[in-house]
Amino acid sequence: MNYVKIAFFSLVISFTACVSWVFAKSPFNDMPQGVYAVDLSHASVVWKVSHLGLSNYVARFADFDATIDYDSSDITKSTVTAKINPMSIQTAYPNAKEKDFNNILATDKNWFNAAEFASINFVSTSIEMTAEKTAVMQGNLTFLGLSKTVSLDVIFNGAMLKQPFSGEPTMGFSATTTIKRTDWGMDKYVPNIGDEVEVMIEGEFVKTDG
Repeated sequence: MNYVKIAFFSLVISFTACVSWVFAKSPFNDMPQGVYAVDLSHASVVWKVSHLGLSNYVARFADFDATIDYDSSDITKSTVTAKINPMSIQTAYPNAKEKDFNNILATDKNWFNAAEFASINFVSTSIEMTAEKTAVMQGNLTFLGLSKTVSLDVIFNGAMLKQPFSGEPTMGFSATTTIKRTDWGMDKYVPNIGDEVEVMIEGEFVKTDG
């Protein structure tokens, strides 16, 4: 019986070691230089805002694009660009009295006004490493026709020279920021609907230029 247990645990240890090797994270400095595009199957842009100070109202954008022009010799010289389609809002408001609350929120001139401003754009201007896998990224956010500087806290989750499912070099990040929507002129229902909006971003980026 003891021999069976020893064999079983040896098998478990061997299997775990194998999985750990396959999914091992490569150092970011070993990743090839070039352009990486977001994999929308493994990415999200979620935001939340206070409702009467009682709860946080949560929504997301389903349609967006982002790229990283990655400098492997100096990560801080990399650049990030992103574009969000405001018409792709998906709210957590299934019982709204309005027939299509998502569309109202996207198109109303007091909210995202997508007919006049068809995209929300971000372009990074600097990246400062704060630890081995954390950074602060500054950039310009263009929203409702206004461009203002925002700061994002970034976590470098991991990188793989050969992602096991796609076979391509892939890196993954998490990022958060908090903005005041009134800075971009969106002041409807403040303060009952909060001014501060917390944005949470997840993304895997796949090398696209060979």
